[in-house]
Amino acid sequence: MFEDIKAIYKNDPSVKNIEFILYPGLHSIIIHRYISHPLYQIKIPFIPRLISQIMRVITGIEIHPGAEIGRGIFIDHGMGIVIGETAEIGKNCILYHNVTLGGTGKGRGKRHPTIGDNVIIGTGAILLGAIEVGSNVKIGADTFIINKKVPSNSTVVGTPGKVVKLNGKKVNIELKKIN
Repeated sequence: MFEDIKAIYKNDPSVKNIEFILYPGLHSIIIHRYISHPLYQIKIPFIPRLISQIMRVITGIEIHPGAEIGRGIFIDHGMGIVIGETAEIGKNCILYHNVTLGGTGKGRGKRHPTIGDNVIIGTGAILLGAIEVGSNVKIGADTFIINKKVPSNSTVVGTPGKVVKLNGKKVNIELKKIN
């Protein structure tokens, strides 16, 4: 929890003194990390989903109890964020409001994005399918990525998403489809 609180101070210049206690992203992460996800892992039925839906109503952030979320996450504003059941988010990531880490269908198994460490996902970005986003990636606002692989150390923007920066150099690269 302390890494998540530190992430608020690190990433939001407007936070003063103990204002972090007002952040809906922090509330959602705490409830997910310490209540709904552990209950989901021990296969308790219904209650973890009920808790996640209550948090959705309270905060506007929907995190499926099955999602795995690393330490030091910062959810800024949060309203409209959706994180699916098989989503995995690495350490020290930032998600702005209206981000969707969703699936593409009704299949079983891995069907939501895997996000590396130190990733920034801009407002309104939609990432769908069992995609892989490397570490140290910036995804621009309103970027749309479906069933593609995003390389580490890149910046991706647009609909559909394209790599515009890779390892510090400007590029214009189509994302590779995941098989």
